Amino acid sequence: MANHKATKKDIRQSEKRRERNRYYGKTTRNAIRSLLAVTDKATTEQDLPKVIAMIDKLAKRNVIHKNKASNIKSGLVKRLNAGATA
Repeated sequence: MANHKATKKDIRQSEKRRERNRYYGKTTRNAIRSLLAVTDKATTEQDLPKVIAMIDKLAKRNVIHKNKASNIKSGLVKRLNAGATA
């Protein structure tokens, strides 16, 4: 266990950040799942910018790496475009 006051505070802060990051990550993953589950093209086009913004915010907050965010967004758009043409 930590002995210094500052170290104890750092542990408290990192626990808060961890919980917050888990919440944002899980919320974004659920949004991605629900976006992929929708078959209506109009709803998909309406929700896609919101989900992309959520992914960008995860990258901005360093919850995920910026390249991972780009890969997720690219895969989403590819999948949705393939579903739209099929």
